[in-house]
Amino acid sequence: MRIPFRYTLLAALIVGIPMLQACSDNETPEQQDIAEKIVEQSQKSKAMSAEESTASGIERSMAPENATASILSPADGATVTSPVTVTFGLEGMDVAPAGTEQEHSGHHHLLIDLNELPAMDFPLPANDNVVHFGKGQTETELELEPGTHTLQLLLGDHMHVPHEPPVMSEKITITVE
Repeated sequence: MRIPFRYTLLAALIVGIPMLQACSDNETPEQQDIAEKIVEQSQKSKAMSAEESTASGIERSMAPENATASILSPADGATVTSPVTVTFGLEGMDVAPAGTEQEHSGHHHLLIDLNELPAMDFPLPANDNVVHFGKGQTETELELEPGTHTLQLLLGDHMHVPHEPPVMSEKITITVE
């Protein structure tokens, strides 16, 4: 049975190397390298005190000072219908798929209706409020319920970890009819 890469990473974070070794024969060498780096960082964090671990997280990729992310459309305050087409903008950096380690590059994550930003020193979670665009996509269509919603972009590096400093858009608010 083939175990999807995202589950291999999750297993690696939760139980460490034994699960990673059991799953790694199904993944590409690049995916194995990413999973092994995450396990290594996770084990370093476990070896530290809780306070040190929280403060250190995973090493973050550096972003150029001029790097900016933006939501090109819809506009802040727009009233739209679902599905909503969201177009991403990025200046000062390149878009690269997840798993591609390249200086000054990353891939988009769309934060939907998120009140608090996720931890900036760990891989971003994948859920209904944090949507990953790991293939390097720069646009998406979202099915959103009628009502008011917030959207914000956050760039992640090859391992889904936000850059230092974070490259993120302003949070916009839209109304879906």
